[in-house]
Amino acid sequence: MNDELVLAGLGYKQEFKRHFRWLELVGLSFSIICVVPALGAVLVYSIPYGGPVAMIWGWLVASIFIVFVALALAELGSAQPTCGGLYYWTYVYSSDRYRNVLSWLVGYINTIGYISTMSGATYAFSLLVMSAATIGSGGAFTPTMAQIYALMVATLMTLAVIASVATKIMARMQLVFVLMNFSLFFAVIIALPLATPAEFKNPPSFVFGSFQNLSRWPDGFAFVLSFLAPTWVVSVLDSSVHISEEAQNANVAVPRAIILSAVFSATMGWVANIVIAFHMGPNLEEIISDPVGQPMATILLHAFGQKGMLVFWFFLIITLYHGRGTLYLTAASRQIFAFSRDGALPMSRFLYRLNRHTGTPVNCIIFAAFGGALLGLLVFASPAAIGAVFTLMVICQYVTYSIPIVARFVGGKEFVPGPFTLGAWCIYGGPVAFVAVTFTIFMSTVFFFPSEPGPLVDEMNYGVVLFMGVVVLSMAYYFFPVYGGRYWFNGPVSTIGANSAEHYV
Repeated sequence: MNDELVLAGLGYKQEFKRHFRWLELVGLSFSIICVVPALGAVLVYSIPYGGPVAMIWGWLVASIFIVFVALALAELGSAQPTCGGLYYWTYVYSSDRYRNVLSWLVGYINTIGYISTMSGATYAFSLLVMSAATIGSGGAFTPTMAQIYALMVATLMTLAVIASVATKIMARMQLVFVLMNFSLFFAVIIALPLATPAEFKNPPSFVFGSFQNLSRWPDGFAFVLSFLAPTWVVSVLDSSVHISEEAQNANVAVPRAIILSAVFSATMGWVANIVIAFHMGPNLEEIISDPVGQPMATILLHAFGQKGMLVFWFFLIITLYHGRGTLYLTAASRQIFAFSRDGALPMSRFLYRLNRHTGTPVNCIIFAAFGGALLGLLVFASPAAIGAVFTLMVICQYVTYSIPIVARFVGGKEFVPGPFTLGAWCIYGGPVAFVAVTFTIFMSTVFFFPSEPGPLVDEMNYGVVLFMGVVVLSMAYYFFPVYGGRYWFNGPVSTIGANSAEHYV
C-alpha cells in the first residue's frame, strides 16, 4: 500500500520527504546504538558487578530479553508506522476511559527520555574527549566540571546544525555511519588481540568463569545490575519508528530496522565483550580505579601504548559523536514534532514547523538540544546526579515501551497487524509481549537502586527522583485546573485537509 495512504489512515497528511530506504533506516537504527563506543562508555557498569562473567553472560542474558522487547515493538511499528510511535499506539489501543491520560503520560516520558538521552550521550562524549586530553598530557590535565559542561554545550550546538540537514542527506549519510561502526568493531576483535602484551592476556577459564564482585551488593543482585550496560547500549529501539514518516515502505522497513539493529548490536557487543575480557588483564580493580576514569581507555592504553590508544580513541569519539549524537537528536526531534503536532507540548505552534529549505523540524532540534543542555547542568550538582541521567533514559524507555505493548492486549481495541506480525495471542504475540513487559518492568525497578548498598548522599541513585519528577510534573500539567491537558487533549489530532503552508518556516 502507498505510504501516504497508510499515513492518512492513521490521521496524518504527508509532510516529510520519504528519502530513507529500508537499508538506510536499518543503518540509522544500528548506528544510533553505536556498539563499540557505547560499550566502552559503560564498562564501568559491567566490570564491577561480576567482572568477565557479568561482561559476557550478563550481556547475553539481557540481550535475549532485549530482542523480545524489539519483537513486540516491531509488531506495533508495522501496524502503525507514525513518528508519534509509543504515545500514538498507547492512545489507539487503550480503553476509552484511560487513553487520553496514558497517551499524554507516555508522550511526555518519551520526550523527556530522549532529551535525557541527548544529555547523557553528550556527557559521555565529553568524558571521552577529556580522558584523551588527560592521557595525552601524561596526567597533567584534569578537567573541571565547567570545562566538561562547556564541551557538552558546544557539542549540542554542532549536533543541532548537522541534524538539521535535509532528510535526503541524512539518509545517505547512514552508509558512512555504518562503516564507521563496523570498522571500530573489527579493530577491537582483530587489532586488540594482536597488540596486547602477554601479561594482559587472560585464559579462557578467567574469561568465561571468573566472577569478581567488586561492589558491596550480594553476587546475584550485582549480576543483575550489570544489565545496565547492555540495556543502555542496545537502547532507543523505537528510533526508527520516529523516522517512519520519512521512510519508504515504512510498515515493512520499521520492523526490519528494529529487529535487525537489536540482533546485530547485541551480537556484536557480546563478541566485543569476549575479546575485551581476553585482553584486559586480570587486575580488575586497577582498571576500575585508574585515574583516567575510563576502563576502556586503560585497556587500550595497555595494548597500543599512548599514541596508538589516542588514535583509536579519536575514531571512537567521532563514531560516538555521530551515532549517539547526530542520530539521537534526529530521532528526538521527530518525537517532539509529532507530540507538538498533536498539540500536547508547550509552544506546540512554534515547534510544529518544518524548515522550507531542509524539510526538517529545525525548531524541534533546537528545543531538544536546549533541553539536553539544561539537564546537563546536573554536572555541577554531583557525579551521582549527572550519572542518574543514564538511569533515567533507560527507565523512560522501558516504561514507555511497556504501556502500549500491554494496551494492545488489555485495552479492548481491535489490533490490525501490519505486514510483520507475531501471530495471535495464542501463538507468538502474547508470549513475546509477556516476556518483553516482564523484563522492562523488572529492569525499571532494578535501576532505581543505588550503585552500592547503604549509600551516602553523593552515592545515591537520583534516577528515581528524576523519573518521578517527570511523572509528577506531566500529571500536574494534565490535571491543572482549567488549563490542564484533561480539558483539551484528546489524543492524536488529524491533519488531513489542514493547510500545509502554515507549518513551514
